Amino acid sequence: MRVLLADDDAVARALHAAVIADLGHDPVVAEDGEDAWELFQREPAPLAVLDINMPGLDGLTVCRLIRDHEVGRDTFVIVVTARDAREDLTAVLAAGADDYVTKPSSPENLRARLEIAQQRIIQNAARRTAEAELARARWLAGIGETTIALEHEINNPLSALLGNAELLLMEEGLNPEQEQQVRVIREQATRIADVVRRLAKLKNPRSVEYLTGSNMLDLGRSR
Repeated sequence: MRVLLADDDAVARALHAAVIADLGHDPVVAEDGEDAWELFQREPAPLAVLDINMPGLDGLTVCRLIRDHEVGRDTFVIVVTARDAREDLTAVLAAGADDYVTKPSSPENLRARLEIAQQRIIQNAARRTAEAELARARWLAGIGETTIALEHEINNPLSALLGNAELLLMEEGLNPEQEQQVRVIREQATRIADVVRRLAKLKNPRSVEYLTGSNMLDLGRSR
């Protein structure tokens, strides 16, 4: 897992990078907040460890920028701070950080925080997957209910419409224009019946773009 590490202190940076690497992760090192933000924009990381005091952009500012990024809300952010007063820690959490580590931090303490972060990342990914699967299940259930309703409400009127159209075409009193009109009615009613049949046969439905910003159900897929 890529871990964005930002600290302007070379010793702390080396120590934290060694702990991150020892856990099997890939530390992406930044020497200040501006560098960290550029690295994140280039390739967002699922975990970020940010020192609170850095030149240019401080850790809290970088945390806020990450949270405002389109994928940044899924990044687990740990802020490293030497200030442990209540108001300071409140500011850390208010900036959107998930956790914090106080300086001086031992390798064991940082390791524990990183392991907790990794578990949270795994849990959040599993939750998002479950939510996506639930949303699709509800969508599929809605399609099934719609299909049953359409078959119930449309098939009977369609059958009557098609039957009467056939009876009219069998009569000899229609002039050419009337006969053409009845044939058009029969053709369009047959098309509607075909749409209902295809909808009922969908086994793996998906949506496709219809107009810009609008999707529709793809009835061309029957399996």
